[in-house]
Amino acid sequence: MRRWWRKVRERETAGQRAMEEAVFGSRLLGEIEEAHRDWENANRHFEYAVGKDQIDYAIYAMEAAEKRYEMLLRQAKQFAVTHPVWRKGTAG
Repeated sequence: MRRWWRKVRERETAGQRAMEEAVFGSRLLGEIEEAHRDWENANRHFEYAVGKDQIDYAIYAMEAAEKRYEMLLRQAKQFAVTHPVWRKGTAG
């Protein structure tokens, strides 16, 4: 009887772990998409920047957005999170 309960608990734990990993992957994909949009917006802002201060700020924002996007992509790679679009060889 103890073995049976142990197996039941292991299955529940494995199922719960799989669910948590799926939620984590989904959240990470959402953050990656948001970071990509932020990076595109920062690039657009740089294109329309006028004056030294605006250009400096646009460069700072662009670099920060790029670093965040790269960090999230590294996390996705580390945890083997995939997205259907990425499987085709393009992201975004």
